[in-house]
Amino acid sequence: MTGESAKRSYVIGQTEIPARPLEPALYLVATPIGNLADITLRALETLAAADILACEDTRVSRVLLDRYGIRRRTSAYHEHNAGEAGPKLIAALLAGQSVALISDAGTPLISDPGYRLVGEAIDQGIRVVPIPGPSAPLAALTASGLPSDAFLFAGFLPVKTGQRLTRLEALKTVPATLIFFESPRRLAETLGAMVEALGGARKAAIGRELTKTFEEIRTGSLQSLADHYAAADTPKGEIVICVGPSEATADEPADIDRLLRSLAAEMPASKAAAEAAKMTGGQKQALYRRLLELKDSGKDGDG
Repeated sequence: MTGESAKRSYVIGQTEIPARPLEPALYLVATPIGNLADITLRALETLAAADILACEDTRVSRVLLDRYGIRRRTSAYHEHNAGEAGPKLIAALLAGQSVALISDAGTPLISDPGYRLVGEAIDQGIRVVPIPGPSAPLAALTASGLPSDAFLFAGFLPVKTGQRLTRLEALKTVPATLIFFESPRRLAETLGAMVEALGGARKAAIGRELTKTFEEIRTGSLQSLADHYAAADTPKGEIVICVGPSEATADEPADIDRLLRSLAAEMPASKAAAEAAKMTGGQKQALYRRLLELKDSGKDGDG
């Protein structure tokens, strides 16, 4: 598992470069999201020097490692084996070894289960070192033309229609650009749900195949993008959706009521009011009273 017998070096062009030893720690290494040339020199040295390379999918990671002549053994760490693999990695770290954690693409912990391993490492007093680099959400955001001073990465939306709409309703009043991952086959349906929940006038951008040969960034209103993908063939490649914040200067009462009903369907009234206060900047007690009024008057219906 440690790969101690393997040479600790990496290759750039025709030059083999020895990797300097690493101090014992958990290293979170960002890897390319498509273009293998986007790897950083620090990431290459870390991958070449680590005692253990923990990969989301060892077959995917092997393509990158082979490209740069990194002959290290790998071990799998992913959602389905985290309960078994995690304690082994922690034990290795406590024994003084270095572990480099990588996902299939991009920055570890962004929409993957690695945060559990990091949390356990912190609890055990193990040093955690970020090795920054490519990130699909940030790449899409910076090229979207949407506000980047405040943004919220929401990952994948629920697959079920009702749950997806509830989640979007809860995000409607967030004063920030929203960033989502989505599969190509669900893109048109998801954009339609966004129009329904968020309104078709919002500015948005779709990033597809970012950093790859057929990279595409399409911008417009949510409605225009929904119309385009509803009529087009199913796109290929990985998708990032960016949705700009509402341009309304103040939340409409009907929007507040809709948000309160949506949140109350998933959590107790007091917590729903607290969440609504965070999203809207309103007063928790006033929102709590309004939610009770909605319940008393029966306006919350079936949720």
